[in-house]
Amino acid sequence: MAHAARWALVGVLAILTWRFARLPLDGSGDTGLLHLPDLVFHEAGHIILSPFGRFIGVLGGSLLQVLIPVVCAIAFLREGNPFGAAVCTWWAGQNLIDLAPYIADARRLQLVLLGGFTGQEVEGHDWEYLLATIGWLRYDVTLGRASQAIGALTMTGAVLWAAVIAGLRNRND
Repeated sequence: MAHAARWALVGVLAILTWRFARLPLDGSGDTGLLHLPDLVFHEAGHIILSPFGRFIGVLGGSLLQVLIPVVCAIAFLREGNPFGAAVCTWWAGQNLIDLAPYIADARRLQLVLLGGFTGQEVEGHDWEYLLATIGWLRYDVTLGRASQAIGALTMTGAVLWAAVIAGLRNRND
């Protein structure tokens, strides 16, 4: 039964990878239910890292959003569960794709933010501040595309990793 569940999850992750990797960079695509837990970790990152100054506090949202799944993957590996680690690695890639439209919107400021307003209506957002501070605002779309591509590659690799583990487990039992 566990083998079938693993293979089913591999299939679901493969389908979701295809779906997420094709999301438009303008934020108009449906990110599904995963955006909501991602958002919780994002907002928590602002609070948790705010004592380290404004820049780190602002970066902390995106940073924690990606680091939580990475920490979970490491925890699964330490517990001897590579399949769980593969799934969490997939989640880290999904978070990079989730962030891509936000990064790419740094100059346009058209995405609707948590409060229901766009970045233009509330005088910017995280990535507008971050990229402007380091002088990289003109690279917002390039960095958004890079986040999306790295996320898609991470997710694809994680699906392949999970499939190999599921196949090995089937062969060993």
